[in-house]
Amino acid sequence: MRIFILAMLFNVAYHVQAQQIIHFQNASFEGEPQDATVPVGWLPCEPGSTPDILPGQWGVYQEAADGTTYLGLITREDGTWESVGQRLQEPLEANECYAFQFNLAYAKTYAGYNNPVKLRVWGGQTKCSKDQLLYQTDFIKHINWKTYEVRFRAKQPINYLIIEAHYSDKEFSYKGNVLVDKLTPLKKCPRV
Repeated sequence: MRIFILAMLFNVAYHVQAQQIIHFQNASFEGEPQDATVPVGWLPCEPGSTPDILPGQWGVYQEAADGTTYLGLITREDGTWESVGQRLQEPLEANECYAFQFNLAYAKTYAGYNNPVKLRVWGGQTKCSKDQLLYQTDFIKHINWKTYEVRFRAKQPINYLIIEAHYSDKEFSYKGNVLVDKLTPLKKCPRV
């Protein structure tokens, strides 16, 4: 009987560990709406990165997908863009599959930064390092919030996650925006 109980406890412990769940700090980018402000729990990862906590700034008044505020990231015609990053509560393991979701939208009126852009997610071993491109959207052209699932396999341990606006893979740049809200916890992919 003891062996059976120990085997059951080991099995439960294995499955709990296999269901690794990592919560993002301030996953809905809550804070006082203001321009050029990085939400609590996040850090700027691109030179000149001055994201906005919306709505109410720059002519953007869409309601949040979750909570009361969300993140606004822009790209500029001088070839620069905005990004934020966060150190994960625990590192992601190499050769493991992970998944999470977030909501994205686009604002038609963002003080002249009115073109649709892409959103990219990077993983890094050190603060703001872009060691592995984990996910990239198509151009976000919808003004209503839509849920996107990010699914990736870490090639190496990942300590930081970076979210950035980006215009294109081509040689030109322009003024654009993407809105981000409601990150779900990051989990290991279910095993088949």
